[in-house]
Amino acid sequence: MDLKQLEYFVRVAEMGSFTRASVALDVAQPALSRQIRLLEVELRQNLLTRNGRGAIPTEAGKLLLEHGRGILHQVALTREELNASRGALAGKVSIGLPPSLSKLITVPLVKAFKQHMPQAQLMLTEGFSLLMHEGLRVGNLDMCVLYNPDQSSDLEMSTLHEDELVLISPADAAASSKARKKKPEPVHLADVATLPLILPSRPNAFRILIEGEMMTIGKRPNVIFEVDGLNAILSLVKEGMGHAVLPSYTLSNFESDSPFTVKAIHSPSIRSHLMLVWSSRRPTTQTQKRAMEILSGVVLKAIDR
Repeated sequence: MDLKQLEYFVRVAEMGSFTRASVALDVAQPALSRQIRLLEVELRQNLLTRNGRGAIPTEAGKLLLEHGRGILHQVALTREELNASRGALAGKVSIGLPPSLSKLITVPLVKAFKQHMPQAQLMLTEGFSLLMHEGLRVGNLDMCVLYNPDQSSDLEMSTLHEDELVLISPADAAASSKARKKKPEPVHLADVATLPLILPSRPNAFRILIEGEMMTIGKRPNVIFEVDGLNAILSLVKEGMGHAVLPSYTLSNFESDSPFTVKAIHSPSIRSHLMLVWSSRRPTTQTQKRAMEILSGVVLKAIDR
């Protein structure tokens, strides 16, 4: 089986189009079609169903797609290890980040990579947990940062940070300057449940965590808006449209936290775990191990500042 043919097939199957794949691979479409047809002849299987809307993998094609991704990933790892044996940490590192962290750490993360691994290629993907899990499963992501991931035999995990979610409310414009400087009193979770809340929609990790803790005291959140962008949530809070329950470091995305009042939550508190996650089914290269160290340092520095 020719690796180039396998790469061509995987790209067409992933993109669902010979036209898009030929552009991405910088290969003429007739040559691309010919190579995939040769692969089908060799395997004696139709791998793609071609129609006017594109190309869809057959059942045999789906099986080859899953194995093909792994084969190409192993080839890439081998090349990286050979480069590393010469002392160069090179190759591609793909990292998934949650939206709440992406804006906060993207710039310092890229700068750190350029400083410590100038020969490595960094790819960043922003998305929610489901997208990250799928990326790890199929090999599109080497590692990702997730909130409160479920334990799985397919995944390795390392805790980056443990934090308590806080109640973020619009600042009281009528309060005196002295009152605004005074640290607000903590609030009971039962009282938080009565407030008009702006929360992400399910299956967002924060939403699930908040609902789970409220269930332990027989309460449900009073959700008035579901918004899947954390910066958008904070903008609505700033305008007095409701309250948010998020980690306090999400306010770092704003130039100033003065438009907000931040209160600790207790009885019970809502603890969130930020985890570095990678696949247990694929070997980790020296480049990826160094990338994990850099990512961990950048995340912790951004959160603790």
